[in-house]
Amino acid sequence: MTVDERAGGTALPAPAPPPVHRPATAVPRHVACVMDGNGRWAAQRSLPRVSGHRAAEATVIDVITAARSAGVEWLSLYAFSTENWRRPAGEVDSLMRLVRRAVRKHAPLLHARGIRCRFLGASDPRIPAPLARDIADLMTLTRTNRGMTLTVAFDHGGRGDIVEAARSLIRSGVPAEAVDERHFAAHLPYPDTPDVDLVIRTSGEQRISNFMLWQVAYAEWMFPPVLWPDFRAPQFAECLHAYRHRDRRFGGVAPHPNGETPP
Repeated sequence: MTVDERAGGTALPAPAPPPVHRPATAVPRHVACVMDGNGRWAAQRSLPRVSGHRAAEATVIDVITAARSAGVEWLSLYAFSTENWRRPAGEVDSLMRLVRRAVRKHAPLLHARGIRCRFLGASDPRIPAPLARDIADLMTLTRTNRGMTLTVAFDHGGRGDIVEAARSLIRSGVPAEAVDERHFAAHLPYPDTPDVDLVIRTSGEQRISNFMLWQVAYAEWMFPPVLWPDFRAPQFAECLHAYRHRDRRFGGVAPHPNGETPP
């Protein structure tokens, strides 16, 4: 991963500010998924938690395929948070092995489909060196692809990203009175990433969980009750269909049918 790609900097474009009002387009440009419910899926079957994480791999590939087919340009998946390091060591070790296996297994397919892969976070020294190398290799392999951008939030924390952006902004020497949202966003990791349009959190839980806090500010949220290992392309398509009926106001109000803004 190059500094220009991942680290923020004023030379890189920042997302444009949202409009006051915009009906949802047919397909959201950027969809983010909080992949929740693996542990409960395993518990319901009297299996160890790692079995739920293992079963989740099929869902990940199914959703990537469905998003690509639907015309989604950016797909972000929340795989492992900075807080997840607090889980039992055995579970964390198993997760690291599963992620490495998945990266090595699916890299050729992702590249063949023209998917650009990025990892948001992935900087903790506790990440095993072989996995860190495989992640770097996958990003290098796919960096020029333009079919869809897949961002895996791995060892990610939204608050941490904001703190690091603030530090970067201070180091850049920008005067305080010159700082605005666009300046700040340019110092976030991958500042070319557009704001999230739709967040899907499976399992029915309704929490943000420190996920891409800056980018989800104006996102639409959906909370299908299905656990992530049981979530498939049809459920993903249902979320996209429901999104088309959302009226995205961005803090404003919808205009009257005659085009006037209500008082």
